[in-house]
Amino acid sequence: MTGTDRGPRERMVFSAAQLIRREGVGATGMREVAAHAGAPRGSLQHYFPGGKEQLVNEAVAWGGRYAAKRVARFLAALDEPAPSALFAGMVTQWTDEYAAIGFDGGCPVAAAAVDCARATESTREATAAAFAAWTAPLAEALAAMGVPRERSVPLATLMISTLEGAILIARAEQDTRALTTAARELGPLLDAARA
Repeated sequence: MTGTDRGPRERMVFSAAQLIRREGVGATGMREVAAHAGAPRGSLQHYFPGGKEQLVNEAVAWGGRYAAKRVARFLAALDEPAPSALFAGMVTQWTDEYAAIGFDGGCPVAAAAVDCARATESTREATAAAFAAWTAPLAEALAAMGVPRERSVPLATLMISTLEGAILIARAEQDTRALTTAARELGPLLDAARA
């Protein structure tokens, strides 16, 4: 995303998501968001009268929408649709990122859940909604690949929770081992769920 293709509000939401995924909510300040977005500091109060809480919640919502849209991209890239291949695509996004730029970033939704979902009810609700926004298209994709509908949502939840856990371990170890292990071990279970 460049400064020319989004307005200041959208740039600030995107910047907040990027900073939260690297630094966490607590270490992400409003000034840093404005600087990262190339937006005037005074615009923060204009666009986010609810302050940092509103900005964090919108960044979390952005993260959920981004993850949901990625499901369609992963599907489009598959030579032969299979639940294991879809999950491998999800994992590859992270292993590629970590190989290219290091282990600084994680998921902004998970970061917000860890940092402040207990203390801030609106952020807890935003993180729950973001995970739901990601789960829905993933479950639909699984169902389209032959996974029975009653299993598609639980398996989508398993895929997301496994991926999020592997991301945390990868960042802690500074190694993609947990991610590649997750793809290798979960793949057969996912494929076996097809009717």
